[in-house]
Amino acid sequence: MSTALDTALRAALAEAERALASGDVPVGAVVLDPGGAVVGRGRNEREAAGDPTAHAEVLALRDAARRRGEWRLSGCTLAVTLEPCVMCAGATVLSRVDRLVYGARDPKAGAAGSMWDLVRDPRLNHRPEVIPPDLVDADVAAACSGLLTRFFGRRRG
Repeated sequence: MSTALDTALRAALAEAERALASGDVPVGAVVLDPGGAVVGRGRNEREAAGDPTAHAEVLALRDAARRRGEWRLSGCTLAVTLEPCVMCAGATVLSRVDRLVYGARDPKAGAAGSMWDLVRDPRLNHRPEVIPPDLVDADVAAACSGLLTRFFGRRRG
């Protein structure tokens, strides 16, 4: 994986860690513009905002669209610590990002290859390139999954 995508996933991981303060599931996301600059940030805020749609990816895509002044995020990359759910995968497709990179698989609700593969469905008019955890830096992927494992371990224990 390129250094820019490693850096993006680390930035998403920092956002995920910020979600812990509000009791939200620690998922973070950033959007990179075509030049590699971060133009959108988000972290899960469902608990903090009382909003079922306040997922990290949706908030990062909204932030990027606001900053760029348009909803089409062509040429952009969405980097997220956890594989997007169906809602977030749909938002990824509809925003027209060129690339999705994620650090941990979600076998229960992932919609980028684990449970479903919405982002690469050939019936859709846009399909971003997908870079799953096995194609990212192993240390970054382990940090993404480890943060979630620790969070849920504390909630259960």
